[in-house]
Amino acid sequence: MDVAAWCSQSRVWVIAGKGGVGKTTITAALAATAASAGLSVLVIELEGRHGLGAAFGRRDPVGYAPVVLRGRSPDDPETLGKPPEGAVWARRLTPDDALLEYLADHGLQRVSKRLVSSGVVDVVATAIPGIRDVLVLGKVKQLERAGAADMVLLDAPATGHAMTFLTSASGLLDAARGGPVRQQAADVVELLRDSARCRVLPVTLPEEMPVSETVESAQLLRERVGVHLGPVVVNCHEKGAAELEVPTADAAREAGVTLDPAALDALEAARAYRLRRIRLVEEQVERLARELPLPQLRLPRLNAASIGPAELDQLAAAMASAIETLPAPEDAT
Repeated sequence: MDVAAWCSQSRVWVIAGKGGVGKTTITAALAATAASAGLSVLVIELEGRHGLGAAFGRRDPVGYAPVVLRGRSPDDPETLGKPPEGAVWARRLTPDDALLEYLADHGLQRVSKRLVSSGVVDVVATAIPGIRDVLVLGKVKQLERAGAADMVLLDAPATGHAMTFLTSASGLLDAARGGPVRQQAADVVELLRDSARCRVLPVTLPEEMPVSETVESAQLLRERVGVHLGPVVVNCHEKGAAELEVPTADAAREAGVTLDPAALDALEAARAYRLRRIRLVEEQVERLARELPLPQLRLPRLNAASIGPAELDQLAAAMASAIETLPAPEDAT
């Protein structure tokens, strides 16, 4: 499938998964992939999430004001007020930020900062459970409606909080009888349930616990929120079992190489460990396909201590190749 066409299936993509599976890295890789296909991308970090900028080579943390990670700024006069093609920029979004802007938009700019500094958000959050998440998602909805970018990526919280984060609007919609809070919740629910506007991209590692949690959370999100799921991203996928089937001693003999016993034993132990590891990965990937029958985007494990621009480009290229193997929408099940 064409990369740009796949990325354009929805305007908002929520990157979700268990903590530690690499959601932020996958978010950065998808942003780079979409930008390489000519799309403009806005990445939204949530409160307590960091690390996105480092993948693009940025040292300073992302703040509320949009910062350019790749390509031109959306404020560049040469873009004529349109999101620049192939650009990636990012911003951090918190409930306080969203509330300030919401109040300012409704003529309460003078008192908005005073309300936030006095802790009113905490008071309101206690009185109206879920309002913090709805404020953030409401801002995402506003950005989507305004056409802030061709693709908006939301680096979601870890699965436990993500479930609450994405179901909060439905809960408020059921609880609130009317007023702006209910309307905001209704707008958010409408966004989440419209596949042309929003999809969730599950991310997992090919390991037992992350796979089990991915399957369970995906099913719950479908039932409770009615969201549409994209393919499952299998991060740190490993392959090459066939290359390791030959024992080290046989391989050395075929190559005409003589190894001392200690080196031979060490290499054989490494081969056996690696083979077991790859077979376990294959078992979990197969289980994931059985229990959550969605297409998979398998990204390789990189031998790197951290993810910087060079590693990000490798992952983006791998993601683009994986997307190109997906069936077209009319052929997808």
